[in-house]
Amino acid sequence: MFNSLSDRLTATFKNLRGKGRLSEADVDATVREIRRALLDADVAVPVVRDFAARIRERALGAEVSGALNPSQQVVKIVNEELQAILGGETRRLRLAKNPPTVIMLAGLQGAGKTTLAGKLGKWLKGQGHSPILVAADLQRPNAVTQLEVVAQRAGVAVYAPHPGIQSEFEAPTGDPVAVARDGVAEARAKLHDVVIVDTAGRLGLDAELMRQAADIRAAVNPDEVLFVIDAMIGQDAVNTAKAFEEGVDFTGVVLSKLDGDARGGAALSVASVTGRPVMFASTGEGLDDFELFHPDRMASRILDMGDVLTLIEQAEKSWDKDEAARMAKKFADQEDFTLEDFLAQMQQIRKMGSMKKMLMMMPGAAQFRQQLEQFDEREIDRVEAIVRSMTPHERLAPKIINGSRRARIARGSGVHVSEVNGLLERFGQAQKMMRKMAAGGGIPGMPGMPGPGGFGGSKKGPAKGKKKAKSGNPAKAAQERREAEARRAAGASKAFSGQGSAFGAQQGDEFDPSALNLPKGFEKYLGK
Repeated sequence: MFNSLSDRLTATFKNLRGKGRLSEADVDATVREIRRALLDADVAVPVVRDFAARIRERALGAEVSGALNPSQQVVKIVNEELQAILGGETRRLRLAKNPPTVIMLAGLQGAGKTTLAGKLGKWLKGQGHSPILVAADLQRPNAVTQLEVVAQRAGVAVYAPHPGIQSEFEAPTGDPVAVARDGVAEARAKLHDVVIVDTAGRLGLDAELMRQAADIRAAVNPDEVLFVIDAMIGQDAVNTAKAFEEGVDFTGVVLSKLDGDARGGAALSVASVTGRPVMFASTGEGLDDFELFHPDRMASRILDMGDVLTLIEQAEKSWDKDEAARMAKKFADQEDFTLEDFLAQMQQIRKMGSMKKMLMMMPGAAQFRQQLEQFDEREIDRVEAIVRSMTPHERLAPKIINGSRRARIARGSGVHVSEVNGLLERFGQAQKMMRKMAAGGGIPGMPGMPGPGGFGGSKKGPAKGKKKAKSGNPAKAAQERREAEARRAAGASKAFSGQGSAFGAQQGDEFDPSALNLPKGFEKYLGK
């Protein structure tokens, strides 16, 4: 959503690089470009005016003039001011001291309240809570049915005593205030610690909507009132937010459809205009595309600084710890990386979500946005199909895959033979890199970087003690194990037969402690 704004701001900061000192004209030109970028992103005019004034004041002060790198200092100022208009600090849910905690959702029709109720319920369930959804939207056709379906998919309970209307030609008959009140009583009786009340919306602001929302609030006395707003509505977000602030007095904002292609002005306007923090963001259509809103991380994304913390949190949430431990042990034992391992790692990455979203969280990813947009997520499915078309023996020993086997694999996976060849070639390169890292040779292309198996490695040859790769042929592998056991037995007999010792001296030689280069006075602790 913030792609256009991010590109404009990044281009603006490029003009400041290499300048040892910023003149007032440089600052004015930068502030002017920032103002234009924000206005083009549909940010409210009062917000833009105050934002630009604060940046100009700070950029002309001693904070920048005394800095070693003025351009980076300006970027730091813009980052801090962006965090301020996005709400400053991360605001979390306030839970009631005496459960249940009541959360009421309000907003216009089409903002995504019903779907967001399911997302919030699933998120709270993952936090260890026991939420229940209350269907108090009795006026939109099939709203109750939709909430029941969403609750079932999210794996949370739902309270829907009234079916609502099934067609736009029906007149509403139920009492949403009574449903909301009874829903809280049901939660208390069934020991649910969080109640999420889904209320009705309208296509526009009207007195009836506000009166009904105010009546529900008075009936259930919610701990949190979340205003759900479509992040794609632009300048109108400010007027809508003000109207709901006066009519319902919400405590926090939830941005929906943040994955859209609009310019994202609502996200930068609502918190600043209403004084209410943005608490959550809906970033996709799936029930897992929901996250706590962090102003500092969002500001970093806008300025193309990445969002590595969110990426780490997603990895921790979806990564299989047992699989990670298995791979770590295999890596430490210097065992070969196989196509079975490759398939398992690819499936772990897929659990984290869209590859495009993950890669766009990396710092500096904006310069590769065009290539990332052209990336086909289905390519992962094709790679998985190729690997699954191989036999277990072929996955363990890819070297045995000859021409006829490649043709069979291509037919089985529905791809061309050239795609199978390309995958095997890339896997071979990855396997070599994994071997080098496991042996302590470091990461290729990064001199001096130690690998997990050693400190620094050497470019002249493999590290000492590196194990020979195991053969994929069972008979040959058994023969190699027998030969290795014979070598170990011969070495042991040599050590105990007087041919050598642990200190490199022959048996019967006079032991000289000074040869060990020990600290002064340490000889008295050595026995003869």
